[in-house]
Amino acid sequence: MIIQAESVDAAGKAIPAVTVNYGNLIQTVFNFLVIALAIFAIVVKPVNRMKKADAAAPSAPPAPTKEEVLLTEIRDLLKK
Repeated sequence: MIIQAESVDAAGKAIPAVTVNYGNLIQTVFNFLVIALAIFAIVVKPVNRMKKADAAAPSAPPAPTKEEVLLTEIRDLLKK
């Protein structure tokens, strides 16, 4: 909505009207939301999905060291 009123100063020069351009603000906010949604859908969601897939696959426990194997054998022999 642009309101135009003719005003003149003391010298007779036309003073431009003050306008409230809220349409530009609404369009800028809309553009921001569309771009933010696109980035979220294209970047954030797939990255989170990949992280979840990596966390869901647990890794195998590490193999026991030679010392642990020997200590286990000693424990088993002492139990007999």
